[in-house]
Amino acid sequence: MKKRIAIFASGSGSNAQKIMEYFKKSNDAEVAIVLTNNPDAYVLQRADNFEIPSHVFDRKEFRETDDVVQLLKNLQIDLIVLAGFLWLVPENLLKAFPNKIINIHPSLLPKYGGKGMYGDKVHLAVLENKELESGITIHFVNEHFDEGEVIQQARFKIEATDDLEMIKFKGQQLEHQHFPKVIEGLIKKMKTI
Repeated sequence: MKKRIAIFASGSGSNAQKIMEYFKKSNDAEVAIVLTNNPDAYVLQRADNFEIPSHVFDRKEFRETDDVVQLLKNLQIDLIVLAGFLWLVPENLLKAFPNKIINIHPSLLPKYGGKGMYGDKVHLAVLENKELESGITIHFVNEHFDEGEVIQQARFKIEATDDLEMIKFKGQQLEHQHFPKVIEGLIKKMKTI
């Protein structure tokens, strides 16, 4: 029986695409649904391209009802993956899926994490602080932004000539390389339990 993955994304969804591609032919897992809080998110088109159902929700549905939790339970979701999802996960979802929600963050946490730290804001802070390296962190999700237990980190060197676009590119390369494999590792652990 394949394990079922739900992906939450707020924007373009390049990580979501890599995950959908990775598990398209997998015997272990499949992406069962893509969820977003942004009706204009390009990730919806990406999901459609893979013929994966999607669901758009608003803040009220996400924070004040159990609709999203119920949808995920009805779909028998085993793992929730946040791939560029910008909202804090509410308590009802955390309780319904304990240690089953993971996130990817574009820095080496605990550096440059927390509320409001996402995307270019992270990379700009790295540049402004003249860091010699940056990277990505894949971690479990808890009730605070970017504070859950770290699963894996990967790093890259920042050259003196690197600008925002280059730092973003290097980070995204690592995200696309590591995120699907970490998900696969977690899925394989679930299958042995």
